[in-house]
Amino acid sequence: MKKTVLFASAALMMGVFASCGGGQKAEQAAEAAAPAEAAAPTYELMTNLPTVDIKTFPQDKEGRYVIFDGKTFNGWRGYNKENVPGAWTIEDGCIKINGSGRGEAGAENGGDLIFMSKLQNFELELEWKVGKGSNSGIFYLIQEVKDQPAYISAPECQVLDNENHPDAKLGAELGIRQYSSLYDMMPAKPQNAKQYGEWNKVKILCYKGTVAHYQNDQQVVEYHLWTPQWDELLQKSKFSKEKWPLAYELLSNCGGANHEGFIGLQDHGDDVWYRNITVKVLD
Repeated sequence: MKKTVLFASAALMMGVFASCGGGQKAEQAAEAAAPAEAAAPTYELMTNLPTVDIKTFPQDKEGRYVIFDGKTFNGWRGYNKENVPGAWTIEDGCIKINGSGRGEAGAENGGDLIFMSKLQNFELELEWKVGKGSNSGIFYLIQEVKDQPAYISAPECQVLDNENHPDAKLGAELGIRQYSSLYDMMPAKPQNAKQYGEWNKVKILCYKGTVAHYQNDQQVVEYHLWTPQWDELLQKSKFSKEKWPLAYELLSNCGGANHEGFIGLQDHGDDVWYRNITVKVLD
């Protein structure tokens, strides 16, 4: 009887040890089988291109820097370029992108236009006018990324002829690609822009992560960068981690380490005009 008990106890202990060892091996096997987290996408920032100091530009009576004088491209150049692309001209005191009809930066002499001073906390004001069926955009907090478009790193205030451009009806939610929306993420409400051929006033406020779009003196968008809300907006858009990993990486860290970047105007291949461009620095 005593031998039987001892034998049974020994067998039980061996089973326990075997069970523990097997559990550890199973855990190790599961860990080995689990897919490794994808490495962050790699990219190269263009850091050696010309810049200007916004404080060298004239100010109006409200203390806003006048960054377009209506006559020259002083302070402006192409995105990822040293000079202004030829598709951009000055017409009747306005900056004009002359449409190529070939879509985003489709012309050989096209490409997006940026103001060469990085901004952090600011109010940007300007007026825009589109031709029939035209599309463009106003970018902010741009990082210049080699071989990539401006919108891969920058939020966009949409500029569009809602009535005649198909983009107005696209996107996961109706309105997220209409004028003054946070492009592909948040619709502008109300939709109060004037029709093509007429001037619209825009203000973009960017202050310590809070961003607001104003269209014709009404606030139409508000959101908050570098927050769970911002991540949720990205994940529901064309810039999600799954759909476009590099865009997600750059936009999640919008403005880079210093939360600053360039403002820019988009060449989408259509005729669009901009004027009365001023910036109030809020730092």
